[in-house]
Amino acid sequence: MNLLKYTCGLFVVLASFNSTFAQSPSFSLENFYKYNPILEHQVDQVFYAMNDTTRVAQMVVTSAGELGKPEAVVLKLAQENKIGGVVFLKGTKESHKGMIDSLNAIAVAQNQLPLLFSIDAEPSLFNGRLQGTKPMMNTIDIKTTAQADSIATIINTEISEIGFHQNFAPVVDISPENEAIKNRSFGNDKANVIALSIQFIETSQRQGIIATAKHFPGHGLVTGDTHKKSVYIDGPLQEVAMYPPLIEAGVISIMMAHITIRNNPKYNTGDLPASCSKNIVTGLLKEELGFKGLVITDALNIMKAVTIIDNAPLIASKAGNDMLLMPIDETKTIASVLQEMQASEAYKTQVYESVKKIIRLKICSGLIKRN
Repeated sequence: MNLLKYTCGLFVVLASFNSTFAQSPSFSLENFYKYNPILEHQVDQVFYAMNDTTRVAQMVVTSAGELGKPEAVVLKLAQENKIGGVVFLKGTKESHKGMIDSLNAIAVAQNQLPLLFSIDAEPSLFNGRLQGTKPMMNTIDIKTTAQADSIATIINTEISEIGFHQNFAPVVDISPENEAIKNRSFGNDKANVIALSIQFIETSQRQGIIATAKHFPGHGLVTGDTHKKSVYIDGPLQEVAMYPPLIEAGVISIMMAHITIRNNPKYNTGDLPASCSKNIVTGLLKEELGFKGLVITDALNIMKAVTIIDNAPLIASKAGNDMLLMPIDETKTIASVLQEMQASEAYKTQVYESVKKIIRLKICSGLIKRN
């Protein structure tokens, strides 16, 4: 199926959605985990109007902002329908909104699925990601659920006005002393971190912002920074216990850490980080813990723990990640996934499941709107 045929087909489907939505309920993030035959039908309508190339593109999240890819590159990727989302790094509210407006205009003009816009709006990173905003307290200084609710509300209001749908927060790692985590954690007390994380998640998603718990299976009790080198969990997975309460609370996305596991017979990852291990992504997170939401990698383009791996985006996808964050080469990533899909029917089925979850999320986020 060529791109023109896909675009025309999707245009018909989106037009049909407007008609269907006029007769059916709209959906919110509260519906993401709930079975609804109308929602299932709408997901299928979008999915079956697409070809495999545009389906795989939905899994790819590129970067924008001062530390992201050049604006012209991001706009071209959008025009070529090679991405499903964009994470915004350092910039101002005005620059981010201008870029979001431009990307939205491309999607409308070309009858493409809207892009999912994300940002690392953790309390500790908020002012760096959105320069010029009022000073925000660090995550480590949030001590009560009332504070977590208040801070999440402020953040949600700010990023919603700009046009963001997803926040790569909260950090649920339990130590503020780690080289990479520092003051980005809620602290060392597991029960308190869980309580504050649940409040942040529930407040965010109630206000229409997809929350993302990170970094699975735990980055707080390790030595080193995955931006700089391979980092190891040596023995038991002490922070995995943080996640079942968050999953029960309905967190919609979880970010994988590029942390290698050793000296753990059940969960050893060999030479691969957890983000690229099917034993961890699929076996532990999806099957043992029962997580049915979106699993996203940490950045694939700047962290040496993963950039040393040949074709890491494909390996991460095969491990079970639904969204591939900041691959070095988006076009190559899509081609690699497509080639593997042709070689493995099981993998093709897995990719389809990931894409349908992304479409479902876009409907529940209101990106595909009713008239």
